[in-house]
Amino acid sequence: VNMANCLTQAAKSVIALNPQPANLIVNGDCALSNGKEAEYKEFLRLVKPLRAAGITIHVTVGNHDNRKNLWKLLPFLKQEHMGIQAGVIELPRANLVLLDSGRKGVLGDEQLNWLAQQLDQRVNNPALIFGHFNPYPNRGVRPIKGMPDGASLLELLAKRKHARAYFYGHTHEWQHDRRDHLHLVNQPAVSYYFGKGHAHGWVDMNLTKMSADLELNCINPKHKQHGDRRQVILQNKKT
Repeated sequence: VNMANCLTQAAKSVIALNPQPANLIVNGDCALSNGKEAEYKEFLRLVKPLRAAGITIHVTVGNHDNRKNLWKLLPFLKQEHMGIQAGVIELPRANLVLLDSGRKGVLGDEQLNWLAQQLDQRVNNPALIFGHFNPYPNRGVRPIKGMPDGASLLELLAKRKHARAYFYGHTHEWQHDRRDHLHLVNQPAVSYYFGKGHAHGWVDMNLTKMSADLELNCINPKHKQHGDRRQVILQNKKT
């Protein structure tokens, strides 16, 4: 698979959406190896059409990223808190919280405390949390044990009913689980896939007052999972 071509195709598809999205999140691993400067220069070239179309790009840090090089070569993406890449995107219908799970999948007490504070300051809107690493062991084609403090993250989110979903990558699969009010959405990679026939592509999210409606867009439009839809409930229906 030509990974650059996959991102180019994904970018064209995103730009062609009507209505066009205001924001785009790359949930970790903007680089292939270990975050070399050349990799971020190539990433910048590939996302240039998205930026030219007026779409705001946000990123989280994954295990293949180098935070220092990311900030140096793509300064417009920098959202620094506590010396890491973390931030909050406040939208009318939901708040998007971006976490930095670093090279080894560790959030750390300081970032978890920061997350709790950000959520507690914004209880009037549902929150969708994004981080690269899976919070619990993966059951897929390449089992990955998950972030060391994933249990602490899930416990924190379980205590806050307005935290409606955690979106993650790392395992390169399309999966959707639910624990009470909290949805756990595993996003596939745009380009690099682990198993033959695995879906790879991007996820379109449409925010309504009641839900975040998700649709998987595979690079191969003939893939059996292309167009698969999932829904994250943002507001409980009043009875």
